[in-house]
Amino acid sequence: MSRRLVLLGPPGAGKGTQATRLSSTLGIPAISTGDIFRSNVAERTELGRRAQRYMDAGEYVPDEITNDMVRDRLAREDATDGFLLDGYPRTLDQVRELDAMLEASGTALDAVVELTADDEVVVQRLLGRAAEQNRADDTDVVIRRRLEVYHDQTAPLADHYAQRELLVRVDGIGSVEEVTERLLGALNAG
Repeated sequence: MSRRLVLLGPPGAGKGTQATRLSSTLGIPAISTGDIFRSNVAERTELGRRAQRYMDAGEYVPDEITNDMVRDRLAREDATDGFLLDGYPRTLDQVRELDAMLEASGTALDAVVELTADDEVVVQRLLGRAAEQNRADDTDVVIRRRLEVYHDQTAPLADHYAQRELLVRVDGIGSVEEVTERLLGALNAG
């Protein structure tokens, strides 16, 4: 069965961990925009060179470049029968662009999964991770700001996908195995 999925969730909700587990279980590539950026920059592609200029200046990579990178990645053979997008789309404009990409290939999303997590649990989780990994930039203030940005930017996406009856919300708090079981259960129920 093909699976074309988007994974949403606040920083610290475990998206990266769950994307890897779902990718393995479902036999589809987990595609992270961060990985796409790093790959294009490392390979010195035209898109990578264009993105690097913005990244070097500490600016967001414009949607046009991000969309082109995602389009290129989804066109690869390993994504033909499905994929799991993590970190894209982030805006309603990107949602529309993703819809257009999929429509052009005669496909559509199967589901959008939102990992939910209480902000205070996420803050504690990220502060713990920062301490373990000596990430001095992950302070309480910075983490709370990232959560604010997430709620401001992602709430409209979750609402949009809920209106299209594609959204599946899954509690992201618990052991890695418990959350994976919940995710798989929710996807199989839908």
